[in-house]
Amino acid sequence: MIFTSGFFTSAPVHTAMIIGGVAAVVSGVVGVFTVMRGESFAGHALADVSSAGGSASFLLGINPLLGFLGMAAIAAGGMELAGARLVRERDLVTGIAVGAGLGLAALLLYFDVTFTSTTGAAVTVMFGSMFSIPPDMIPLAVAVGLSALALSAVFYRPLLLVSLSPELAEVQGVRVRLTGLVHLLVLAFTVSLSAMTVGAILSTALLIGPAATALRLAKRPGHAIAIATLIGIGATWGGIFLAYDSFYWTPGHGWPVSFFIVSVIFVVYVIVAAVPERMWMRKNGAPIRAGFGTRTGSA
Repeated sequence: MIFTSGFFTSAPVHTAMIIGGVAAVVSGVVGVFTVMRGESFAGHALADVSSAGGSASFLLGINPLLGFLGMAAIAAGGMELAGARLVRERDLVTGIAVGAGLGLAALLLYFDVTFTSTTGAAVTVMFGSMFSIPPDMIPLAVAVGLSALALSAVFYRPLLLVSLSPELAEVQGVRVRLTGLVHLLVLAFTVSLSAMTVGAILSTALLIGPAATALRLAKRPGHAIAIATLIGIGATWGGIFLAYDSFYWTPGHGWPVSFFIVSVIFVVYVIVAAVPERMWMRKNGAPIRAGFGTRTGSA
């Protein structure tokens, strides 16, 4: 029997699969642009900073997704307003944001334990607790996901052009600064959703892993987005199944969903990376050069 008894009738599983699926789809779309723009560190930074918002939500008794999203959006706006254009300056601003966010998260988690006696807040915020997500969070998660996808669709071509060649985009009249701000805002939406599923610390894996794998396989950004989305959904739903099944491996002690999701993504990437690039080129044409050098391929 492949599926454990009760898997398809479990309400926590239904909630996890819906919210996890939304996070995987959005991460697949936004992750491709993030890797192409060489902003993987920015994605990691926003995820870490969002942990402060998640910690605050436990302290204030509000929806955790609102906490993650609010703090990530503030950090995204601050990083863009800093106006750092050079890579070294951007990394400096991003690194400062990471330190400040994690420091604030540590303080708020201390307050959670000290003043509200909240147990498990640190594990939930940092590493996720997908089976404990309440069903009433589904509408908000879907709304956040649809908003991110809508913004990505509206700014698809400007984002693509800026990702491939910011100088050319500026010559052609693209508002590079505005496009960068929109991308960071969409990135904030994305890491907030993934923080709800695999936790703030591990959310970068869902954002970057499938996208990096897809960009090794595809020669067109549209194809890369489709592949990244499929990998993300497969890893997320597969991770949920394995975590549910693990309750029978060590009775009464199921393994973390986030561990399985990240492990599946890692294994898929290693398998793809182990195949010589010339084999993918022979089959699919030259892959997109993402995050460095000259990129090839069209939308």
